[in-house]
Amino acid sequence: MGSKIMPQIDFEKELNAEQLKVVREGDGPCLVLAGAGSGKTRTIVYRMAYLLEQGILPDKILLLTFTNKAASEMLSRVQALTGVNAKMLWGGTFHSVANRFLRKFAPSLGFKQNFTILDEDDSHSLLKACVKESGAVSIYGRFPSPAVIKHVLSFAVNSRIPIEEALEKKAPGLFRLTAEIKDIAGRYEKKKRAGQMMDFDDLLSNLVKILREHADIRERLARHFEYILVDEYQDTNPLQAEMISLLAPESKNILVVGDDAQSIYSFRAATVQNILKFPKIYPNTKIFQLETNYRSTPEILNLANDVIAKNLMQFPKNLRSVWESFPPYGGSPEGREKPDLHIAPTAEDEAKFIVKKISALLNAGISPKNIAVLFRAAHHSQSLEFELGKQGIAYEYRGGVRFFERAHIKDVLAYLRIFNQPADEAAWRRILTIHEGIGEATAEKIFTEVRGFDSIEKIISHGFAFNLPERARLGWQEFKSVIGKLLEYHGHDSDSKESEIADPDRRRGQNPAELVKALANSNYRDYLAAEHENSDDRLEDIGQLAVFAEKYDTLTDFLAEAMLYEGYQSRAASSEGGQRIVLSTIHQAKGLEWDSVFVINLVDGGFPNQRAALEDGGLEEERRLFYVAVTRAKRNLFLTYPETARMGGLAWNTPSMFLQEIDERLLAGAAKPKEDETEYVNEDNPPTEKDWKKRSFLRGVDEL
Repeated sequence: MGSKIMPQIDFEKELNAEQLKVVREGDGPCLVLAGAGSGKTRTIVYRMAYLLEQGILPDKILLLTFTNKAASEMLSRVQALTGVNAKMLWGGTFHSVANRFLRKFAPSLGFKQNFTILDEDDSHSLLKACVKESGAVSIYGRFPSPAVIKHVLSFAVNSRIPIEEALEKKAPGLFRLTAEIKDIAGRYEKKKRAGQMMDFDDLLSNLVKILREHADIRERLARHFEYILVDEYQDTNPLQAEMISLLAPESKNILVVGDDAQSIYSFRAATVQNILKFPKIYPNTKIFQLETNYRSTPEILNLANDVIAKNLMQFPKNLRSVWESFPPYGGSPEGREKPDLHIAPTAEDEAKFIVKKISALLNAGISPKNIAVLFRAAHHSQSLEFELGKQGIAYEYRGGVRFFERAHIKDVLAYLRIFNQPADEAAWRRILTIHEGIGEATAEKIFTEVRGFDSIEKIISHGFAFNLPERARLGWQEFKSVIGKLLEYHGHDSDSKESEIADPDRRRGQNPAELVKALANSNYRDYLAAEHENSDDRLEDIGQLAVFAEKYDTLTDFLAEAMLYEGYQSRAASSEGGQRIVLSTIHQAKGLEWDSVFVINLVDGGFPNQRAALEDGGLEEERRLFYVAVTRAKRNLFLTYPETARMGGLAWNTPSMFLQEIDERLLAGAAKPKEDETEYVNEDNPPTEKDWKKRSFLRGVDEL
């Protein structure tokens, strides 16, 4: 078929030897270990083109990806190479392909073929109705939000584990509600079935159920697809791996492409074990290695190879740069430098160094969009965001929203604004409506009553007769409880009545950081846990806000500077003509690349992340995340950390163990920590995961 209607492709010219081997020899079960920047997408595209050229019918090939963008790009490239209409190929995300199958086979589960797919808002609305029907709200007060419940249920489905186990892993604070959440899950399933509805997780789980329980359908699909190709296999979860194994039981012409060194999404239920155990699941697996890197300099790859070599659970790999032969991107071998390690006195100094370096790169002609700053957690970017704003350098934030624009940061600032100035109507309206049973109308009613008082103390102590509904009264009590935490600190902090009269700001707390910490330990913490599945991350953000507040003696000064931040951003946004550098969490940066990359806040407890490192296999995943970060850089890589931190005073940071592990000959700039500076650095006897779990981390919010 192919040779008559398709242009002949010169595979030898278009592919390197590693890629060509995959394309020509990829029959049977195949595992392609594609290192960072090694051209995995190109390899998959040419493998599909090769199969078509060999006469395989387009609809006999199934391509599974993780994003619609990736699927569309691959299929379009196959069409451009072969002339075969992309619509004739079976390709798409796991969910889109499952949907196509279910439109034919859903009746075997009692669903009609025109079932409805629920989006996230639909799912939350349905779960909200289930919570209300269950009566759990009236029994427990503030019950977990639909978003939190959905997160737990989704993790259970995709991990193939019971709900109670998912609660232990993802929301241990809610384990006491196991019976109630299981009841809600049962109601949710009944409503979906009664309404002929499936959510995204159902698309996969229902297809797997059909394939398991209906041998005729399973065998029909297995016979139909002669070749199955899977992209980013290291990111699959147990449910997706089961779907793949059920679709490929006979021909075993299954080729999965991935990199175990870039498996970093366990929080989404992905597991590196899928790729590590692939050869055991599929006997006689052929293993191919793509180790030629088209992205980075040898100096960057030497460091990356050194980093990932410390992991025990992996397929050994050694990336080699094409820069050994020729410099891509217009670079020159003479201009190459080792990755630079910079140790700054404080987080503010770290930010100033990065901004100064970014300015130098921009002046050297590097486009802003080719510069990225990467970090392990969103709150690590706060000092840098502030400095960029002051210097008028615009940035695009990926992996969330800018620090001072995050809802929980705005909440904390609104509480403090009310505490500082009780006449602040905007702050009242924001805060009251997050509390139980208080909507816009009730918030207006409350503010009308309190607006004449000149201190928050008088408002809290006054016995208002609001005539509020029962739930709204509960919300008002919640609000008073939060403010009560601030007043407790105020009471401890005031030296004397005379000092308050001399300086009214003193009674607002000499150190506004203490007020932020008080809020973090109030029942606002319970609100975050009930409303958001990432409440721990939000508390870390608030902890970082407390660190930022350490610089200010009065609450008025702190609030003024925080509110000025948006003005800085407006000025920066208008100064760059649409060109922006990138600030991103490392998770969001996977699959991307930049000319120059900064990896920041490489300190103990920050990176590796404290909570993640303590999970089973967590330390190795954190190291994989560091590997992903450094392999995003093409020509320039900067690693930075602050030597001290404000933690109710100055405290010395311990550099990340990942920095301590690096061979110092691979780094330029400041010398890395020596062995006699830490008991855990020993090249002959490196730290184990057990050793790491014994280490002391920087204090969390509770201990600030």
